Amino acid sequence: MNRHHPPGVFRRTATAVAAGTLALAGAVALPAADAHADTTAKGDVIANLWEWNWDSVASECTQVLGPAGYGAVQVAPPAESLKQSSYYWWDVYQPYSYDLNSRFGTAAKFTSMVSTCHKAGVKVYTDAVINHTTAQTGTGYNGTTISSKYDTPEWDRADYHDSSDCPTSDLTIQDYSNLTQVQNCELLGLPDLRTGSDHVRTGIADYLNSQLALGVDGFRVDAAKHIPEADLAAIESKLTNTTSGTPPYVFQEVYPGSTPQPADYYASGDVLDFTYASKLKSAFQGNVSDLASIGSSGILPAANSVSFVTNHDTERNGLHLSYKDGDTYKLANLFQLAYKWSTPTVYAGWEWTQSDQAPPNSSGFVTNTDCASGSWYCLDRDTAVVGMVAWHNAADKAAVSNWQTKSSDVIGFGRSGAGFFALNNGSSSATYTFATGMADGTYTNVIDGGASKVTVSGGSASITVPAKSAVAFYNASYTCTVGCDDTGGSSGSTVEATFNEYAPTTSGTSVYVVGSVPALGGWDTSKAIPLSSTGYPVWSGEVSVPINTSFTFKYLKKDSSGNVTWESNANRSATATSSAVSLNNSWNVADTDATDVTFHETATTDWGTNVYVVGSLASLGAWNTSDAIPLSSESYPTWSKLVIVPKSTAFTYKYVKKDGSGNVTWESGTNRSFTTGSSSGYSTNDTWK
Repeated sequence: MNRHHPPGVFRRTATAVAAGTLALAGAVALPAADAHADTTAKGDVIANLWEWNWDSVASECTQVLGPAGYGAVQVAPPAESLKQSSYYWWDVYQPYSYDLNSRFGTAAKFTSMVSTCHKAGVKVYTDAVINHTTAQTGTGYNGTTISSKYDTPEWDRADYHDSSDCPTSDLTIQDYSNLTQVQNCELLGLPDLRTGSDHVRTGIADYLNSQLALGVDGFRVDAAKHIPEADLAAIESKLTNTTSGTPPYVFQEVYPGSTPQPADYYASGDVLDFTYASKLKSAFQGNVSDLASIGSSGILPAANSVSFVTNHDTERNGLHLSYKDGDTYKLANLFQLAYKWSTPTVYAGWEWTQSDQAPPNSSGFVTNTDCASGSWYCLDRDTAVVGMVAWHNAADKAAVSNWQTKSSDVIGFGRSGAGFFALNNGSSSATYTFATGMADGTYTNVIDGGASKVTVSGGSASITVPAKSAVAFYNASYTCTVGCDDTGGSSGSTVEATFNEYAPTTSGTSVYVVGSVPALGGWDTSKAIPLSSTGYPVWSGEVSVPINTSFTFKYLKKDSSGNVTWESNANRSATATSSAVSLNNSWNVADTDATDVTFHETATTDWGTNVYVVGSLASLGAWNTSDAIPLSSESYPTWSKLVIVPKSTAFTYKYVKKDGSGNVTWESGTNRSFTTGSSSGYSTNDTWK
C-alpha cells in the first residue's frame, strides 16, 4: 500500500459522497428507468474534464463544449476533501464534509459554473462519492478538522459498518470475491457508510439534492460496486428532479471483479463499460479489424452502459490506453464517437509522470487549465475530436452499415447514409475504394477541420487515409467552429517513453537519462533529462520521443557539484512505435545480460503501510531495506513490481512492510529463493508469511 491510498484500488472504493446537511423538501420517488439516458440521442457526448477547476470548466463550456455540440460535462467531486502536503489527485476521493467549498473553487464558483454551462447548452454531471468518507485525519480544503475517521460533520460511528456487518477482524476487505466483504467492509481502512440505514440514505440524498437544487443534472456514482444496488435504488428514490424538471441521469462505476457484476446495477442507472475500453486497447494495439465484432465481444448492452477509452484510474494502472499512446489513443476516441453504441465520453486531464501526481495547483488548489502549456491534455478540443462530435450528432440514431475491413489496420463503415468513417491504424498512409452508402457528391472531411474533401460517385469513394488517422464526412458544408488546428496538447508526431531506472544514490546525487535523439539531449550531459526520485530507489521520468524512431540511451548520476558518473554498461537501445513505451532498467546491469522478474506478493496492510521486496542482488537492494523496491498496490491485496535482474542467476529475497514513519517489519520464515534463466518474463506468486 502506498503512503496514501493506491491510485487504482483507492479510486475504485475510496470515493465517498456522504450525506449532506441541507435537507430539501419535496423529494419525489424516481422510477429506476429514469436513471438511464437515451444512448442514441444526438448531443449525448460527455466531456470528462477531470479535476479541472470550476472557472476552467465554465470557460470550456462556453468556448468549446457548447459550440462543439457536447451534451454534458462530467466534473470532479464537489465536496470538501482531505488536504495533505503532497496534494495528490486522490485527495478529492476522501471527503471531509459536504460543503461545496473545495480545491476546485468556492460554492459560489461551482454554482456559477453550472449556470454558465447550462447557458452554453451543456448539462453538468458531478462525481458522487457516497460509499465512504476519509481514512486520513487532518484538515480539509475548507478548514474542517477531523481527528477520528468515524466522526465527520455529517456522520457518527453508528453511521458506518462495523463488526456486526463486516466479518473480518480489522473491518477491511480481505477477499474481493466475497460480496459481503466487498460491500460491508472497508477498503484499506476507508470508513464504509452504512447505506442500508434510512438515516444514511436520507443524508446522502440530501447532499445530492443540494446539488440538484443548484442545477446539477446527474451523477457518476463512484465505487458503486461497494454499495448494494438496493441501497442505491433507495437513495435515488429520495432524489428531487433537476431544475429542468427531469429525473437526474445516473451512471455508475462498477470496476471489474468477480462480484458484484455490472448487470446487478442496471435497475439503478447506466454502468461504465470497462470491457469496452479494454477491447479498444486490444484492437488498437493489435488489429483494428477485430472491431468488426466488438458488439458481440462481451461489452455491456448499449442501453445500459456508458463507454470510455480511458479514465483517471485506468490511464495510470495500464488497463487502458492513455494520452501517452499518442495518435493511437486519439484514434480510439474517434472510433468511439463514430461507432453507434452507448453514451460516449471524452476524457481530458493533465500530463503526469508519477501516478499520484497532483493536477497543476497552488497550495493544493487547482489552477486554471492552460491547454497550451503542455501540462494539460485537452483532448476534448482536438480538431479531429471536435469534428467527430459533430459527425456523431449528425449520425444520431442511424445504424452501422457498409462495414469494410481492408486490412488488419484499415477499416471503414457508414451510418446508413448519415455519414461515413474510415480509419488507418498503420504507420503509412493507405488508399482504398470504399462503398460509403452516401449520396453522390463532394463532402468535407471533419477530421482535419474541413481542409480536405471526399467525392462520392456511384456510392463509392477512393479515400487516402493518413497513417494513424481517419477520414470522416457527413455533409458538404461542415466548417470547423472550435478547436481548429488544435491537437489537444500533443504534437501528434511523438509518443511518451517512460524511463524507470533502479539506482540507489547518496544524498545530493540525482539520476538522469541521456540519449541519441534531441528529446534526450543528443548525448549532451548538460541537457540530460532529470528523473524523479518519488519512487526511490526507482528513478522515473517521461520524455516525448518521435514515433517510429529507434534511439540509444544511457543513465548517469550527477552529484551536487555537477560531477557526472556514467553507468558502466554499453549504450541501451529502444524503438518508439506509435504507442507508449516503458523502459525498465537497473544501474550497471546491461540489457544483454538482463532479464525481468515480476514479484507478486499477497499482503493486507493498514493505511499508510507499503510492501517492498529486498534481496541478495544489487538490483534488489543487497539486503539494505532503505534500497528495497516498493511494490505497487494497484491490484491490492496483491502487490506487484517488475524488477530487472541478471540472467542465469540464483538469488534470495524477502518482503518487508514499511509504515508511514519508516518502521520496517520483515515477513517471517526463511529467505525465499529464485533462479533466472536466459529468457525473460519470470514471475513469483507469494503470500506474506
